[in-house]
Amino acid sequence: MDLQDVISAVFTFDNYAQLLPLVRNSLIAGAVLGLLGGLIGTFVMMRDLAFAVHGIAELSFAGAAFALLVGANVVAGSLVGSVLAALTLGLMGIRARDRNSIIGVVMPFGLGLGILFLALYEGRAANKFGLLTGQIVSVDDVQLNLLVGCAVVVMIALAAIWRPLTFASADADLAEARGVPVRGLSILFMVLLGVSVALSIQVVGALLVLALLITPAAAALKVTSAPGLVVLLSVTFACVSVVGGILLALGGRIPISPYVTTISFAIYLACRVISSRRSRRGSRRGTAGPAGTEPGRGVRRPASAPVG
Repeated sequence: MDLQDVISAVFTFDNYAQLLPLVRNSLIAGAVLGLLGGLIGTFVMMRDLAFAVHGIAELSFAGAAFALLVGANVVAGSLVGSVLAALTLGLMGIRARDRNSIIGVVMPFGLGLGILFLALYEGRAANKFGLLTGQIVSVDDVQLNLLVGCAVVVMIALAAIWRPLTFASADADLAEARGVPVRGLSILFMVLLGVSVALSIQVVGALLVLALLITPAAAALKVTSAPGLVVLLSVTFACVSVVGGILLALGGRIPISPYVTTISFAIYLACRVISSRRSRRGSRRGTAGPAGTEPGRGVRRPASAPVG
C-alpha cells in the first residue's frame, strides 16, 4: 500500500453529502457523549483517576464481549462490567496506593476475559473489532434513546452532588472534617464514572477510552485553572473531538477511534504549547522586575510583609 492508498483510505469523501443525513443519530450521540465526557473528565483529573478509567474500561470490554457471545444487549453488558469494576474500586481502593494496586490486578483479568469471550464468539469479525476501536457511525433509535437516557441520568446525579464532590475532590480530609460524606461520594462517583466509561466505549472502544474521558479535561487544565472555565473547555474539547471524529470517519474507510483520538491529542498539544508560552512569558516578567517586587506584577512589597 503506497501513500496514495493510505490517504484515500483515511480521507475518501465520495458521496459525502448523501451519507451525511444517515449519521444524524450518531452526531447526536457523539455530542451527548462529548458533554458527558467533558463533565466527568474534570473530576477524573481532580481525583487522579486516569488509571482507574483504563481499569474500568477493561472490565466493561469483558462485559460487552460476554453479551456479544451470548446474544444479549452489548451496551447492557458493557454497563454491567463497568459498574462492577467501579464498585470494586470504590469499595476496596479508597487510597490511591490501594486503588492502583487493585487496578493492576483487575485490568489484566478483565482484558483476558474479554479476549476469551471474543475468541469463543463465531459471529462477524466487525463486531469484535468494534468493541476495541468503537463503532458509532450506525446508531439506531433504540441505541440512541438508551445512550441519551443513561447520559441524562448520570448528568443529573452529577449536578446533584457537584458542590460536595468538588469540595471532597479538592481536599478530602477537610471535607470529611466538615461532615461531607467523602466515602459515599467516592463510591457514587465511581459508579457514575463506570456508566460513562461504558457509554464512551461505543465511540472510541475499550482501548482508547482515555481520549474521551481524560484528554479534554487535561487539555483544559493546561490553559486555565478557573473551575468554571475548565469545565466549559473540557466539554467543548470533548464535543469537538467526538463530533469531528464522526464527520471525518464518515469520509474514510477506517474505524472512528483514530479520528477522535487524533483530534483530541492535537487539542491537547495546542493547549500545552499555549501553557508553555505563558510560563516563559511569566518567567521573563518575573526576572525583569526590580528587587523587592512580586514576579509578574511589578508592585513593590516591603521585605517584612508576610507572604500569602
